[in-house]
Amino acid sequence: MKVRIAVAAILAASCFGNAQAAEINLLTTGAFKQVVLALVPDFEKQSGHKVVVTNDTAGGVKARVTKGEPADVAIATPAILNELTGEGKIVKGSEVKLANVGVGVAVKEGAPKPDISTVEAFKQALLNAKTVAYIDPKSGGSSGIYIDKLIEKLGVADQVRAKAKLKNGGYVADYIADGTAELGIHQISEIVPVKGVTLVGPLPKDIQNVTTYAAVVVASSANKEAAAALIKALSGPAAAQVLRSKGMDPAS
Repeated sequence: MKVRIAVAAILAASCFGNAQAAEINLLTTGAFKQVVLALVPDFEKQSGHKVVVTNDTAGGVKARVTKGEPADVAIATPAILNELTGEGKIVKGSEVKLANVGVGVAVKEGAPKPDISTVEAFKQALLNAKTVAYIDPKSGGSSGIYIDKLIEKLGVADQVRAKAKLKNGGYVADYIADGTAELGIHQISEIVPVKGVTLVGPLPKDIQNVTTYAAVVVASSANKEAAAALIKALSGPAAAQVLRSKGMDPAS
């Protein structure tokens, strides 16, 4: 009898544990993807939850949440998240700033590094490059939108667009690694992970564009407590070292 009771207790505990475990759907921009992938395994191990990661541009994340695609946590820029708040798509007060990242320049590993130390030097590097890759602004990627406006501001829009290799999401650095383009411009955290590519450095301070990324709980989530726990893990002390290794800084 005692054995049967003990077995029953174990089974009950097991069923309870499974009932508490949740599958968390996380939507993230590409800039934060590598950080998520580095931190999720420990979170899953400690919490028992499973995290399903979907990557898109900031605009793509907004579109998915707006359309009602299953999601528990969304990571994007505050501007995008503010729009979703206005639409009533996220839990008010759940926003947590995670990291800041700037835009950098990349070349193929082993290739000469152009001078980008000043605005004028960066402008000349754009003109000298045979091909320039960046995110297609139409895809909703924040860096692509910024770069397209920047080349207009620098007065080289016609020259750069004529030789541009636009990437519709993903890593611009992939185009550098496979030889599609000579010079790549993207957020630093999306250059660092790509093999065969060298980060030349960040854009000059006067034209740098630092993007903040934040996480929120999606209003339609059926796993709000688990979602909040995941956000806490992504913004906790353990995340700081991972962020820096991926080319980002913890949000202040």
